[in-house]
Amino acid sequence: MTLDPQPLAPALAAAEEAGWTTVRLDLDGVRSKAALMRRCAAALRVPEWFGGNWDALADALVDLSWLPEAPGRLLAVTSWRGYAAERAEDWETLGEVLEEAVDFWRGQRGAPPLTVVLAG
Repeated sequence: MTLDPQPLAPALAAAEEAGWTTVRLDLDGVRSKAALMRRCAAALRVPEWFGGNWDALADALVDLSWLPEAPGRLLAVTSWRGYAAERAEDWETLGEVLEEAVDFWRGQRGAPPLTVVLAG
């Protein structure tokens, strides 16, 4: 799986038509890892146990039990270019965490998939 920038509107329309749960992760103004983790926690509406680090984010993305039941889940990452430019190493790590989560859900027979779109 690769995280290539995609237009957001078609992905949202397809997800909504299919009855998927959609989550928007807006990274506008995010310039630190701590701010990224707070933004992820808010967007995903994670439980209180969320620890605000890479392992906690990875754990949350392979749980998602608190999100509404749906045939699939779409995580749309918007306004990400500023963060990617300023925090290239963290951006690379975030990409790896997202890819691992998508791969995890792809491997769960009968479970709703997780799709991540970088809105470009």
